[in-house]
Amino acid sequence: MIAPATARDRTSPSSARLGPSVRADRVGVVLGSTPVLIDASFSISGGEWLGLIGPNGAGKSTLLRAIVGLHPHSGTIAVGDDDGTAAGRGASHRSRVVAYVPQAPVLPPGMTVGEYVLLGRSVHLGWLGRESAADRAAAATALDRLELTRFAHRDLSALSGGEVQRVSLARAIASGCPVLVLDEPTSALDIGHQIAVLELVDELRREDGLTVIAAMHDLTAAGRFADRLLLLSCGSTVAFGAPAEVLTERQLSEFYQTPVTVMHAPDGTVVVVPLRTPRS
Repeated sequence: MIAPATARDRTSPSSARLGPSVRADRVGVVLGSTPVLIDASFSISGGEWLGLIGPNGAGKSTLLRAIVGLHPHSGTIAVGDDDGTAAGRGASHRSRVVAYVPQAPVLPPGMTVGEYVLLGRSVHLGWLGRESAADRAAAATALDRLELTRFAHRDLSALSGGEVQRVSLARAIASGCPVLVLDEPTSALDIGHQIAVLELVDELRREDGLTVIAAMHDLTAAGRFADRLLLLSCGSTVAFGAPAEVLTERQLSEFYQTPVTVMHAPDGTVVVVPLRTPRS
């Protein structure tokens, strides 16, 4: 595995074949009769990493599901030259371009880890198509990159929460989709595996030109790995830009409703530290 990029040395992906750009313009989502997302907007180039941040209930997961095509929405979401409205394309086309890792993946009963990761290749198969040797090789490579090869024959029901997250990411990587959409991809992992998974995603982004959109709970990690951050609050965009522009004490204290201090490490990484709220 290559050395992780820092805020100082991170460069744009070197691959000549970059993933598609992604743009959202005034996206809104209503679930039942409740507006959950009201006005979310951003635009990133192919090969960039966008981090979604914001307090609980801000609309991060809803926006991700709208990008994937799982929620009907108002406004526009364009992945490359496809805005999901062209005849014959839409959600089925997007599933071959965008790989999604949810917070709580649905695990089919009676399936092994290897079989589940191989399912990532199904978006490229025709009706009644069978996996080829190349498909099986892609799944094996994904298992290896996430250090899961020894789990290949283990039943999914025997996995811990952290192992499930890594297996779900392996399935997304095996798909070969040029856009990765990740919903809190490290929430169930210990600190060692958190950094390892984020470094792997960053490695894939830089080596393979992937476009990455990830909801991230850890603000320091978001500032370290993402090229741009989108701060959501109450379903709307309140800030969008480079990490140093979004991770400010004023904005974070206001929208997270808790005091924070922001420091800058020697390598340029933005470090966010919550402060103890004074007792009245």
